Amino acid sequence: MGADVVIISVVVIAVALVAVRYVRNIATGGCNCGCGGSAPRKKVGKTVVADTDEGHYPYSVDLPIGGMSCQGCAENVQNALNALDGTWARVDLDARMAHVLTKQPADAAALEAAVRSAGYYVLHG
Repeated sequence: MGADVVIISVVVIAVALVAVRYVRNIATGGCNCGCGGSAPRKKVGKTVVADTDEGHYPYSVDLPIGGMSCQGCAENVQNALNALDGTWARVDLDARMAHVLTKQPADAAALEAAVRSAGYYVLHG
């Protein structure tokens, strides 16, 4: 009987610790895929693109993105890119690709810096 109480207590404590970590991860913007846990990724604030007329964006570039594992990650990358002036990005998680429209010729370094600031990376070659 005493061993049963110890085993049940250990299981209850383990479940409680997992639950606390899960709640903490969700509260900090994570999605339980690791993007809000120990990985160096942060929740990027929602960025609404005011001008959604594709005709106003004569330039485009597709960026292969690394490090995304869920829709929350894709939204972080998209918001980071959309925060750049004159930029409208849409990120496809399945393709691991950001399709970026710009009003001026794309500044590759600025786009890459925005992706990196969100905790992800642009794949090269």
